[in-house]
Amino acid sequence: MWIYRWNGGMVSAEKKNEIETTHILVVDDEESIRFSLSEALRDESTEVFTAEGGDEAFQIMSRDDIDLVLLDQRLAATQEDGLDILRRIKTESPETIVIMMTAFGKFESAVEATQLGCFQYTAKPLDLHQLRLLIRNALSTMELTREVRRLKAQQRRQFAADTVFGDSQGIQKLFDAVKKVARSSTTTVLIRGETGSGKELVARQIHAYSDVSTGPFVDLNCSVVPDNLLESELFGHEKGAFTDAKTTKEGLFELANGGTLFLDEIAEMPHKLQAKLLKVLESKSFRRVGGTELINVKVRILAATNRDLFHEVEEGRFREDLYYRLSVIPIFVPPLRERREDIPPLVVTFLDHYAKEIGRQVRPLDKQIMERLIEYNWPGNVRELKNLMERLVLMCSDDRISLSELPEHIRLNRDGPRSRRGGDSELFQPGRVPTLNEVERMAIEHGLNQVGWNKTHAADMLGISRQTLRAKIKEYDIQEKTGAPATG
Repeated sequence: MWIYRWNGGMVSAEKKNEIETTHILVVDDEESIRFSLSEALRDESTEVFTAEGGDEAFQIMSRDDIDLVLLDQRLAATQEDGLDILRRIKTESPETIVIMMTAFGKFESAVEATQLGCFQYTAKPLDLHQLRLLIRNALSTMELTREVRRLKAQQRRQFAADTVFGDSQGIQKLFDAVKKVARSSTTTVLIRGETGSGKELVARQIHAYSDVSTGPFVDLNCSVVPDNLLESELFGHEKGAFTDAKTTKEGLFELANGGTLFLDEIAEMPHKLQAKLLKVLESKSFRRVGGTELINVKVRILAATNRDLFHEVEEGRFREDLYYRLSVIPIFVPPLRERREDIPPLVVTFLDHYAKEIGRQVRPLDKQIMERLIEYNWPGNVRELKNLMERLVLMCSDDRISLSELPEHIRLNRDGPRSRRGGDSELFQPGRVPTLNEVERMAIEHGLNQVGWNKTHAADMLGISRQTLRAKIKEYDIQEKTGAPATG
């Protein structure tokens, strides 16, 4: 439930709507009309203001939030054209509804008024019953517009909470890669990163920036669908293709036609199905399970994994040809501990999101709490941080979150304080076990830096082939430091 400030107290959104007053402004050069309309339209929920001409009208609009203006077309007393006033109202306050009144109606004037944004054009003498109906319809339209705007604002808040963002160098580099990748709606992308780092969000951003953004975004986590059902899930099946196939079913490739198909945890896909996926990527066509008809689709494939796919290839668990087909453009999502400067803005965004969603007011976190959050290593990455903010908003006793309300492992920083020495001391801390990907990436970077980025020498030191080293550099998106001579 949304909460608003109202007369110094707190009331619900529903209560606010009950007591909200409608403000109407009558602009007419005849005092009798201003008086009669003011008396006829004013009630306990409607306040009516009057003005003889444009200057007085805009003074009132600068002081009060006017919902609707009844505007005379010809203001003889002030020698003004109502269309000029309409034009200015729509420039300065485009959401204000304007109903034009005239005793000298012309078709051309009505057309121009409509083009300028006039809600309705009505003739004098006025029928008060019809005018009330017209005003009621106009205000209903305004309320609908406000509701749409409120929903859009809510979507923007949701988007902010469900979007990878930040000012760190790693995230800015990620943004650049996303925008470049989005230029092509056909290039496959392999998104690498730890669990909770935001791989799916990156996929959604690639889709949003691409020219297929109006098409569907369909996602599938390959690890949650049983192997025997995954093929049918992807490609669909014909009626009678197997025992439980009671009807024909479209697969995700068909549902994603004209848009994006995101395959999360691609490393979990069975080896046999990998071959069929590769064929679809090459031919853009497939057959449903049990079907004979060739179905053509135009789908952009994005894949993601938190595992080392090249290692999976070397172990024979993932097809090498599919690996290279998927990783045309690899994108690495950095873990949260490598972009700690992004933690404060993330905290603010998540706190604001959940406070509004739950209907609570929460003050900004104290400096001491923020320092604890920055020093923690976040093995669950952004997902862990987001879940924590939701928990704190729900469970805090008042509008201020105290240090004691942080989970003990974060409050006491059991992973140890952030290393000031860097290197492997950051990886190997008490209570924390790094992933093999982290260790491998650091070993490769260290080896390359030791030999001035001579790839032949680095490969020999690391005990791998030069081809494997090149693939690893691409996979982890390892960049040569400025000033280091690149050889080999």
